[in-house]
Amino acid sequence: MNVLVTGGAGYIGSILVPKLLNNNHNVTVVDNFYYNQNSLLDCCYDKRLTIYEHDVRDENFIKHVLKKQDVIIPLAAIVGVAACDKDMTTSKTVNFDAIKTIVDNKSKEQILIYPNTNSGYGSTDGSLFCDEKTPLNPISFYGIIKKQSEDIVLSVDNSVSLRLATVFGISPRMRMDLLVNDFTYRALYDRFIVLFQPHFKRNYIHVRDVSSAFLHVINNIDKMKNNVYNLGLSSANLSKSELCEKIKSYINDFVIMTNDFAEDIDQRNYIVSNEKIEKNGFHPEFSIDDGIVELIKGYKIIKNNKFTNI
Repeated sequence: MNVLVTGGAGYIGSILVPKLLNNNHNVTVVDNFYYNQNSLLDCCYDKRLTIYEHDVRDENFIKHVLKKQDVIIPLAAIVGVAACDKDMTTSKTVNFDAIKTIVDNKSKEQILIYPNTNSGYGSTDGSLFCDEKTPLNPISFYGIIKKQSEDIVLSVDNSVSLRLATVFGISPRMRMDLLVNDFTYRALYDRFIVLFQPHFKRNYIHVRDVSSAFLHVINNIDKMKNNVYNLGLSSANLSKSELCEKIKSYINDFVIMTNDFAEDIDQRNYIVSNEKIEKNGFHPEFSIDDGIVELIKGYKIIKNNKFTNI
C-alpha cells in the first residue's frame, strides 16, 4: 500500500516508518523537522520512501499528497499538556485544523488511522475502569483538541482511532519527557525523585507496540474500521509510586520522595481496559520491565535532556 505518515520523523514515526518499509509498503513522510532530528537517515536508501520537509497545515500541499495514498496516519502534532499550553494557537492549527484538512479531502476508500490519547478520560479517583464506551472528559487543552479531532475522524468511513496510553521506550527521535522515560532517567542520574500525587494511575504502552498496532489495523481494517480502540498494556495500570518501585528494582539506590502539597500539571488518574483491541488479535510484545531495561542501556548513550517536546 501507499502510506502517508505526517510527523514521520517524530518519536513514534521514526519507529513506524522503518516497520512499514520492512512490510513492503511505500511510505511518504511529511515532517517539518522542527527538532532538527535525523531519525530517518538509515531509511533513505529505500526507494519506497519519499520525504517532504513541509508544514502539515499547508492545505493545498496536503490535498496534493493525499491523492496517491491508500493509508493516512497523521502523527504530526504538538504532543503533551505542557507543550500545548505553551502555544495554544499552534497546537490548535496542528492538532485539529490539519486533521480536518485530511478528513475533508480523503476519499471514502482511503484508510485513516488516528492516534488519540487516553488522557481524554480525565481525572477520577483512580478506580474508574475506562473502556471505549467510557465518555471522554478531557481536562487539558491538549486532551480537548485531541477529542475534537477524534470526533471528526470517526465521522468518515474507513477510519480508526487508537487511544494511546502513555508511551515509553527508546526511539531514534527520543523523548525524555514521557513519564517512564523521565522517571528512569532521573533514577539513573539523579538517584532521587519527588512525586506529586503519587497515587495517580495511568496506563502505558511501548513505542514499538504502538507502531505494530498501526500495522495491525492496516492488515485488519475490514473488521476494525469505523471504531475506536484503547491501546495499552493490560499489565500496566500503575500509579506513579508503583512505577517508581519497578524502576527501583533495577536501580537499588533510587530514593523516592513525595510532596503532598503540589499538583502534577497532568491530572489524569484512571485505569484502562485494552480488552477490545486484544479481542481483535493485537497483543503488545514489550512490558514495562522490558522498557526500563532498554532505557537504562539507552541512557548510557543519551546523557542530556534536549530530547523533549518543551
